[in-house]
Amino acid sequence: MRRLFLVLFTCCMLADATAQQTSFSRADTLRGTLTPARSWWDVTYYDLSVEVFPSEKSLRGSNTIHYRVLQPAKKMQIDLQQPLQIDSIIQNGTALAFQQEGNAWFVNLKAPQPKGKIMQLAVYYHGKPREAVRAPWDGGVVWGKDSLSRPWIATACQGLGASVWWPNKDHQTEEPDSMQISVTVPQGLINVSNGRLRSRSGNTFVWFVSNPINNYDIALNIGHYSNFTDQFKGEAGNLDLSYWVLDYNLARAKTHFEVVKPMMQCFEHWFGPYPFYADGYKLVETPHLGMEHQSAVAYGNQYKMGYRGKDLSGSGWGTKWDFIIIHESGHEWFGNNITTKDIADMWVHESFTNYSETIFTECVYGKKAAEQYVQGIRQNIQNDIPIIGPYGVNQEGSGDMYYKGSNMLHTIRQIIDNDEKFRQILRGLNKTFYHQTVTSRQVEQYISRQAGRNFSKVFDQYLRHRNIPRLELKQQGSVVKYRWLSDVPGFNMPVKVLANGKWRFINPSTDMQTLQLDDEKELQVDKNFYIKILRS
Repeated sequence: MRRLFLVLFTCCMLADATAQQTSFSRADTLRGTLTPARSWWDVTYYDLSVEVFPSEKSLRGSNTIHYRVLQPAKKMQIDLQQPLQIDSIIQNGTALAFQQEGNAWFVNLKAPQPKGKIMQLAVYYHGKPREAVRAPWDGGVVWGKDSLSRPWIATACQGLGASVWWPNKDHQTEEPDSMQISVTVPQGLINVSNGRLRSRSGNTFVWFVSNPINNYDIALNIGHYSNFTDQFKGEAGNLDLSYWVLDYNLARAKTHFEVVKPMMQCFEHWFGPYPFYADGYKLVETPHLGMEHQSAVAYGNQYKMGYRGKDLSGSGWGTKWDFIIIHESGHEWFGNNITTKDIADMWVHESFTNYSETIFTECVYGKKAAEQYVQGIRQNIQNDIPIIGPYGVNQEGSGDMYYKGSNMLHTIRQIIDNDEKFRQILRGLNKTFYHQTVTSRQVEQYISRQAGRNFSKVFDQYLRHRNIPRLELKQQGSVVKYRWLSDVPGFNMPVKVLANGKWRFINPSTDMQTLQLDDEKELQVDKNFYIKILRS
């Protein structure tokens, strides 16, 4: 999900991203790579228990990590970001020695670690976690206040990592099969986390997640909440809908959140069944803009249409619906159901989810409106650096993964030229990679196989190069010469043109070809293809 891409924040973000491309540290590798101290074990279950102290902006807690031994080893890497401190690590009743290297903690194991066995150890910790400066982009813990000056607290940590507030194996390949989250808060406050509320005892709220979940989706949401519920009759049965909003926003939320049911109907039609029926769907009001926290989607758009009241497309369609509800909920399919193994491939999360906005617009307002929306968001594309970032160092590529990636998918849809086939591809992705972590190549190859066309060069150009393909057109009278100018050798993407009064496909390559027209009218190219046209 994911950090939302703020247009007004674009230049700063992209300047940072560009700078981060050139030099990486050992700390980056420890964070972004499956190191030897990580690769020998696989998390199966987390039992996280945290007490929150708002007046001190501090936490104290423990995480019992259940893991399967893939290969016997004696050293384990646990991640917990400074200034938080590990107090002790216990296995089989024995305290273990550990060494700290930045945000990585290396544990010296004493007990044998037999291959295939499920083991567990408990990590106890405390401290003042990093405070978010501008969540969700600059993440951490938000120690906020509501409009009545009461505590309102939330976590948002994608990219930065969940280890900013709790100890875990902080790598995107690693998802527990299930998880318990026990949170103790001061009197009068309510904590809402992922999954279903299993129990409440005094000020302690115990939530349980039945499905695999990525670390950065685990969330604290603490405030003076009121709750209301509903059900959606979906493809996989009755889906429980639960809404947690500040007590004084209850009435407006009941009206504003009515969009959820038609959104679910649209997304299930296009993407397949909601991936987490066992955990239900929640919207939770937060003191930050929003985040795709699985089964507890963070909402902070202040009950406005569009993105904080703005239309990111400039088409007029972007203020017909609440951007945060639609976008962050779309991540339940792309980002939460399907999660990338490396943050460098984050386009799989953001491009598809950005395109879910176009899909929703089409469901409600029709195909022409959807086309105007997706074409309109091109105004936000920078074409600065490649969308796919460097691997193994916890580094994203360009923020163009949102709008450019979405337009790449829209372009591929035009080439497939069969909306039902395209819809089945989107549904098939969510079925084939259900509750899995994937690579970009896996997704690319799946689309090519199902489409019956090799899109490898298309993906290479849009994802691995800065430029978009340029279609060179040289027209003299009724004769048009055309070819692709591309960074990818042998680039050969079809494109639809209006020739002799009819829309038809031509198949440009990097070699010049000729098209004979019946008249001298300028050759028109379908605007649904996100390309650059060079006329001469």
